[in-house]
Amino acid sequence: MPDPAAPAVLVTRPEPGGGETAARVAALGWEPVVAPALVLRSRGFVIPACQALLLTSRAAARALPPPIPGLPVLAVGVATAEEARARGWRDCRAADGTAESLAALAAATLHPGRGSLLLAVGEGYALDLASALRARGFRVIRRIAYAAVPAQTLPERARLAILAGRVGTVLFHSPRSARCAMTLLRAAGLAAAAPGMDVLAISRRVAQAAIAAAAPDAWRGVRIAARPEEQALLALLGPSPTAGSTGRPTPSGEP
Repeated sequence: MPDPAAPAVLVTRPEPGGGETAARVAALGWEPVVAPALVLRSRGFVIPACQALLLTSRAAARALPPPIPGLPVLAVGVATAEEARARGWRDCRAADGTAESLAALAAATLHPGRGSLLLAVGEGYALDLASALRARGFRVIRRIAYAAVPAQTLPERARLAILAGRVGTVLFHSPRSARCAMTLLRAAGLAAAAPGMDVLAISRRVAQAAIAAAAPDAWRGVRIAARPEEQALLALLGPSPTAGSTGRPTPSGEP
């Protein structure tokens, strides 16, 4: 159970992943304060003829239409592959959690001459991945599986916790979440709280976005997960000082 005496942890991940992250934070003995910086909205799409379907996030997997027998799925990480399997897509292979590893997996297991690759992504996302695949000779079709819309306001519970100085750590899962979270803090008149909070970022790109978003102010500290997955991110957080030896991160994958 979270200890009310322990500093609170701000969870900026969009739902439904935000609630999952909050549960893992609570299991470590911290008090999670959920404040999604983005709102995800699935969009239906039709899968054209292609040799494989590539997924860059669990949100894209959640938006998938019914499975097509024989069509393989290449997922950015283990959690995304599991999400696709839960929706009936059985032939799923997972990369190591980055766009670069997904492009490498496609190059190692697929051939440009066998047909197009379908890249199911969020609106405005994975343009670099599409370019990397095309540079390897693949024809790439992009389909928008979901849109990530900036949240309009900071939840009242989060506003009060930050105002009271109770939030000591903020978790960032994506560059855009970091930028939008800082926009929410400024809109709430809480930008000055950043120097009192540590940032835990899931990747170097996310950390760089968080630093840039806070400028000219600076976070109290910024740490980067050893791997771009939530298990490594929560390993940075660790058990709360009052959690004893029972708290431990729960395995998960990319956001």
